[in-house]
Amino acid sequence: MRQKKRQYYEITVIARTLKRSEEAEAIPFLRLLRSPKAARNDSNLAKPGNLRGCRKERMVNQSEKGLTYHNIALKDNLIIDADNSFWAIPGEDGEGNPTIPRKALSLYENIRGDLDNQMNDFRFGANLTALYIDPTDRCNANCPYCYIPARIRKKGRSMTENELFFILEKAAKYFREQKRKAVIVFHAAEPLLVKDIIFKGIKKFNNDFKFGLQTNASLLEIDDVGFLREFQVGVGISLDYYSPKINNRLRPLDGGSGNFRAAIRAIEWFNGYEGMNVITTITKFNVTGLSGMIKFMHAKKVPCVLLNPVRLTQKNSRFLKPNEALMSRYFIKAVDKAIELSKKSGHRIIIGNFTNVILGIVAPTARRLMCDISPCGGGRCFLTITASGRMIPCGEFIGLKEFSGGNIFKSGIKEAMQSPSFKKVRERFVEKIEECKSCTLRNICGAPCPAELHSLGNMYKKAVFCEFYKKVVNHAFKLITTGEEKYCFRKQGLNNLEYEYKLLR
Repeated sequence: MRQKKRQYYEITVIARTLKRSEEAEAIPFLRLLRSPKAARNDSNLAKPGNLRGCRKERMVNQSEKGLTYHNIALKDNLIIDADNSFWAIPGEDGEGNPTIPRKALSLYENIRGDLDNQMNDFRFGANLTALYIDPTDRCNANCPYCYIPARIRKKGRSMTENELFFILEKAAKYFREQKRKAVIVFHAAEPLLVKDIIFKGIKKFNNDFKFGLQTNASLLEIDDVGFLREFQVGVGISLDYYSPKINNRLRPLDGGSGNFRAAIRAIEWFNGYEGMNVITTITKFNVTGLSGMIKFMHAKKVPCVLLNPVRLTQKNSRFLKPNEALMSRYFIKAVDKAIELSKKSGHRIIIGNFTNVILGIVAPTARRLMCDISPCGGGRCFLTITASGRMIPCGEFIGLKEFSGGNIFKSGIKEAMQSPSFKKVRERFVEKIEECKSCTLRNICGAPCPAELHSLGNMYKKAVFCEFYKKVVNHAFKLITTGEEKYCFRKQGLNNLEYEYKLLR
């Protein structure tokens, strides 16, 4: 077994993508490591023997810049440039020291400048592509970890039809000038409390935007499902556990019940709809059941689940914080369970936030979830508009008054993007964080979340769940080395990526 393992790691694959599908707004980059078996069967890649005559060179650079070693597991290492996410798996010399072919080093030196520029543009470009609109402050639930303060959820206001249409008209004009079709997500508390005006907005502005909706599903009716499918609306359904008792404790509705029954009914109505995902917030009450949640959702034909660690932005959420070691262990088990189920059945289920981690390694600029990018997407790639018209970098900032970028009814999106409060969020990135600036995974993890950390006293601290993110990224690398990363994407996901550069030994 040992000999077989060493032989495997003497094969190095480095690849990069040229382009994504025509629908993609950004050009992603792919670095994909494949197993020897997969590589030999791939006629588009160089044969394993092509580089055998190349002289090997021992890597000794341990500085913060350039290529450095990173330990994946007890005896497994990779080399990575943390600034641009170039990476490769080294082999070993006769003394067991990590080595990499000189040709790979030459490739790195030739493309390093381009990779730095591409990553810099991706990280620091302020290209707004999405708006989160909170059509109402109010909610018919009382989730203990909600980032919206209770006083706002219970006594807040709702938009009128005229107000919502005013915002959508203003947004449509802004994005037409930017020559892009943006995404509008109805979010916040419970948007279906104002279902009628939302559905009118989707119907009227369908040609201007792609729409999404996040809901606890308690007010969803079967006719609504038909409407959402007809207009290809992305739908996120909140569900925290596969048993009513625990779920309803975490997602109680007004009146004492919970959303379990309604959420399951809605999931069954959608019946495998590709635009649906289930969002689960990880707390100390459900952390050990994540694999069970994946198994349950797989049986319900759910294509995508997001397992999001609870944010500690509001004080009430902090008593729900899960043990980090437990969360790491059970999250990874859930990832492995999703892969196992996808292999055995005709239905693939992915964990969306883990897929984003894989993308951070193999195609960094293809990432869509912006929490693990530094600086994050808040006030840069998206912003939130509250029911009162306040523009804030992200919904997590809703209870933090100092982060307002103006009011959409009085000023514009452009002014919000240029506001001091938005710039303050964009100016927070990993190189400014003492614990992160020398971490080799800094541009895969991103050190989230600035709102959470600001509420805890200092935005310039490492992520609350730093060790969790490290273990999850390491697990992603392990899956890539065994060729199992493909099961972490939708079936056609990787087909949208093409190689820009490739090197196989």
